[in-house]
Amino acid sequence: MIAEMVREHAAAARHAARALATTSSELKDRALAAMADALWNGRSAILSANALDLADARAERCPPAFLDRLALDEGRVEKMVAGVRQVAGLHDPVGEITGMWRRPNGLMIGRMRVPLGVIGVIYEARPGVTADAAALCLKSGNAVILKGGREALRSNRVIAGLMAEAAAATGLPKGCLSFIDSVDREAVTHLLGLTGLVDLIIPRGGEELIRAVQRTSAIPVLAHEKGVCHTYVDAGADLAMAEEVAFNAKVERPGVCNAMESLLVHERLASDFLPAMVRRLREAGVEVRGCPRTRNLVPGIAAATEADWDTEYLDLILSVKVVGSFEEAVAHIAEHGSGLAEAIVTADHGRAMRFLREVDAGAVFVNASTRFTDGGEFGMGAEMGISTQKLHARGPVGLTELTCQKFIVLGEGQIRDSRK
Repeated sequence: MIAEMVREHAAAARHAARALATTSSELKDRALAAMADALWNGRSAILSANALDLADARAERCPPAFLDRLALDEGRVEKMVAGVRQVAGLHDPVGEITGMWRRPNGLMIGRMRVPLGVIGVIYEARPGVTADAAALCLKSGNAVILKGGREALRSNRVIAGLMAEAAAATGLPKGCLSFIDSVDREAVTHLLGLTGLVDLIIPRGGEELIRAVQRTSAIPVLAHEKGVCHTYVDAGADLAMAEEVAFNAKVERPGVCNAMESLLVHERLASDFLPAMVRRLREAGVEVRGCPRTRNLVPGIAAATEADWDTEYLDLILSVKVVGSFEEAVAHIAEHGSGLAEAIVTADHGRAMRFLREVDAGAVFVNASTRFTDGGEFGMGAEMGISTQKLHARGPVGLTELTCQKFIVLGEGQIRDSRK
């Protein structure tokens, strides 16, 4: 029964994807505007459903970071709606032709951007993903199948229902947005096996979910691993700036993947910087774990273990290490970073440029918080997640990353002569 239901969703999405691929930008934008209106007008229903989801999560004693990702309020709904509207206002990449060149035989060859087709999105307690995924997939000409976690089932059901109804009323093809309304894990297993119907799977959630999807899926997967992000405070950095950047990166919203998990500080300024920095972090409720040199400078903090350098805390916990050089900081990031986002605070232009070139991550920052690693903050309207992979897409995944390119060839009757 579950298998049949999931296949029906996928077959309808495949049929819709063919029509959606040639739908005009104007119609897609009208549909997105209607979807945004539907979300705002239906905010009472969304918040009521979310309150029930939150009550269940609290009863199950879910951790604070989990509850934060699950929770909606009117401000977050307003931000969700603004994201959908922003996506509607972005340039549509579908149909773009780039890189035309002429061959000696007169053929004109180039590339055209086209939708991927049908995208399955599997996610946990993040109801905002429902709106972001729907908006980005539809604007980029892709049909989308949404499978949220059981913890946010009521919230996701309402959000997806409002958006699907608005999309259909505006004239988008039936089946372009579907929601698998089931908590049965078998639904995910069946979805991951639908080669030929689904073109890409995007999981969003914890490391366990992502790895399970990668192990099981017969369909290509676009995902990020954990977010072990660093901020490196370089020798000669502006200490006031460094304190603000590091504090924001850790404290502003610690339960998300672009929050800082490790702070690296050059030995030349560690004694001037760390005591005040650690004091401010502690006052904000952060548990600091330090290397031996950090503990000598700031007595009373816990010792960092080797495991700490590789841990995505998603909580008010921070590991701190004093390094002897820029090179040591970059080497530490290379060994322990997850490739999501890394930052340097420095007054030295040369080292800033070296950091940009040498650090291997989807987003690399100079004198700014890693918390900006976000499609909305990058002007992409929203994002489907942050990819730490290197094939197809890397960093925040927006409209362009949800398309691929096909070759187009314009001729005047040319034929190939294999004798030449």
